[in-house]
Amino acid sequence: MSSYVNMGAGALLGTVFVLMSVSIASEGIFHSPAPEKEGYMITAAEAAPSGGAAEAPAADKPIAELLASADPKAGATIFKKCAACHNDTKDGANKVGPNLWGVVDRPIASHEGFAYSAGMKDFSKGSTEHWTFENLNHFLKAPKKLVAGTAMGFAGLPKEEDRANLIVYLHNQADSPVPLPGK
Repeated sequence: MSSYVNMGAGALLGTVFVLMSVSIASEGIFHSPAPEKEGYMITAAEAAPSGGAAEAPAADKPIAELLASADPKAGATIFKKCAACHNDTKDGANKVGPNLWGVVDRPIASHEGFAYSAGMKDFSKGSTEHWTFENLNHFLKAPKKLVAGTAMGFAGLPKEEDRANLIVYLHNQADSPVPLPGK
């Protein structure tokens, strides 16, 4: 063997020895045992597993009543939260989420060119479910609660008025908007 190979092997073995020594010493110095009793237990309620469409929780007010007093201009302001992931223009490109032009009464998980999550595909029941005003209201309240396994990371809109304003705004983003309930 040449002296260069011996020097390289010696350097490699020396480096490994130093790294292992430092690792063993630091574990001995900084090791902390697990506490006998946890200081504070964090508990979170788990959502019931769903094998498809989950039952929508009842809203405090009927959707028709909420939409009757909704303001599309306020909905446009609320949509700014959605614009990071969704587009609302006709023939607009998909972003992280699908384009929402004409979403009201569109079959769920049906926008061309978008790869929906398995949870959303299951919820759509093979595109027999539509984004009705009620479905949108429940989904926007808590997306992950209604559609288990959705890739949508948005926490939801807890205020009924905000959801109604956004739904009316999205309702107007269509070539021929479907009639509002009760009209």
